[in-house]
Amino acid sequence: MSGDPLSVAVTGAGGRMGREVLAAAADREGVAVAFAVNRSPVEPVAGVAVEDADDLADLLASEEPDVLVDFTGPASAVAYAEACADAGVPLVTGTTGFADAQLDSLRAASDAVPVLKASNFARGVAALRRAVREAAAALPGYDVELTETHHNAKRDAPSGTAKSILDDVEDVREDLDERVHGREGDAPRSPGEVGVHARRAGDVTGEHEVLLAGNRETLELTHRAGDRGVFAEGALDAAAWLAGRDPGWYGFGDVLDADGDA
Repeated sequence: MSGDPLSVAVTGAGGRMGREVLAAAADREGVAVAFAVNRSPVEPVAGVAVEDADDLADLLASEEPDVLVDFTGPASAVAYAEACADAGVPLVTGTTGFADAQLDSLRAASDAVPVLKASNFARGVAALRRAVREAAAALPGYDVELTETHHNAKRDAPSGTAKSILDDVEDVREDLDERVHGREGDAPRSPGEVGVHARRAGDVTGEHEVLLAGNRETLELTHRAGDRGVFAEGALDAAAWLAGRDPGWYGFGDVLDADGDA
C-alpha cells in the first residue's frame, strides 16, 4: 500500500471547512477522496459528489477510507467518531465547542481507533501556543489578556483555539485561575484573572492576540490566518500522519513534533 494514495473521507462537505478540505485534497498529490457526506443536500464540491451523512456507516464499510476528516458540529462529530470506531477508521477532527460529556464520548472512540483532535490546524498557531507558554512562564505577575476575532457566522465563543491558549497560560501560571469575558461598568482588574474578548465581524478567517503587560512594558503575540486553506492543509497533514497509527488520543502537536524529528 506504500504507493497508494491516502484515501480520505470528508464530513460536513457543504460547510466552510469541508469545502476547503475537499479543495485542498483535489490539489494535493498522493491524496484521493473516498467520499464526502453532508447533513443536507449540496451540489458536488471540488468535483466530488456529496452523499447523505445518514449513510456514513455504510460508506465507511464499503469504501474503507484510510482516515476521515471532520469539521462539523459537536453532536455530529461525536456520532461520526462512533461510526469510525465501529468501522475501524481513524478520525481527524477540527470541530470545536464540545461539552464535557461530548468530549468524553470522543475520547471513548480513541480506545478503538486513533483520534486526532485539534482546535486549530495552522502551524503558526501551534508555534504561537508554544511561544505563549514560554512568555507566560517567563513573565510571572504580568497581566494577561486574550482577544480573538472571527467571521460573523462562527457559533462558539470564545473560539476553540482561544480556549486552548487559555489552557496553556493557566498551565504555566498557577496564579491565573479566573477567566473574565469582556468588561462593562465598574470592572477593574482583579488578581488571578485573564481577560477574554471575542469579536465577530465580517468574513475574518481567524485572529488571536495575547497581551502580557507589567513592569512598565507590554508584549503582544499575534497570529492571523489569511484564509481557511491553511487549516485544510494542516488537517490533511494530520490525516496523512494519523493513518495507520495505533488507537489513541492525539493532537496536532504530535504531527509537528514528528516533522521536527524527521
